[in-house]
Amino acid sequence: MSLQPVLNYNDVGNGFPVILVHGFCESKELWKDFEKELSQKYRVICPDLPGFGKSPLKKKEFNIRYLADKINELLTDLNISECVMIGHSLGGYVTLAFAEKYEKKLKGIGLFHSTAYPDSPEKKKARNKTIEFIEKHGVETFASSFVPPLFYEKNREPLKETIDWLISVTGSTSKESIIATIKAMRERKNRIEILKNIKVPVLFIIGEEDSAIQLDASLEQASFPDKAVKHILSGTGHMGMFERKEDTLKIVQDFLMLL
Repeated sequence: MSLQPVLNYNDVGNGFPVILVHGFCESKELWKDFEKELSQKYRVICPDLPGFGKSPLKKKEFNIRYLADKINELLTDLNISECVMIGHSLGGYVTLAFAEKYEKKLKGIGLFHSTAYPDSPEKKKARNKTIEFIEKHGVETFASSFVPPLFYEKNREPLKETIDWLISVTGSTSKESIIATIKAMRERKNRIEILKNIKVPVLFIIGEEDSAIQLDASLEQASFPDKAVKHILSGTGHMGMFERKEDTLKIVQDFLMLL
């Protein structure tokens, strides 16, 4: 193992390795409850992606495959040759890019409120407007407007403490990291062919009220893998690990038991 890990990460438990990859403007702390439960049976590794949490941003211009390569370097450092990888949102984009290049290292993957489809032209325009907003108003103002809509409206008041915490996580992220990652998400390629050809099981966790990932696209992509496990969560937005914590934890546990 190298003296200077390529990414900051948590590594807890023993057993088969499960890699949990956080989403945009999040950190490895997103998974703290999942990590606690899953580590009773598995070795759970939660990295901070470059520019988030405590992992430094070393490149101001990068793509999603670069993030997948960084995770592969970490797994190499940890002598992990096979794992299950589950990614939330951006983490799902990274997981698919990892599967594209390193499928032999995977026993299964999970898309937790994520998609293999690229950004639509409308979504790309929205990304550009977000960059302009951050440049004009700063990260803290962006954080306050960005986080609450990720949760289904009816869940926002009961989960106010969690939302406030996530706003603080986003607000403490550097402008450079956020903008570089928005650009990488905007330019990511279509990876539907990965789902059509992948040989390992794929878990789909879908929020019925997810404003970030279209429901019809989520349902369509879930029909492509030969071995797909699909869960549609009613009354749930983009943050099922908080909005439906017990349900999504059991979904992940059950998926891991199948492998």
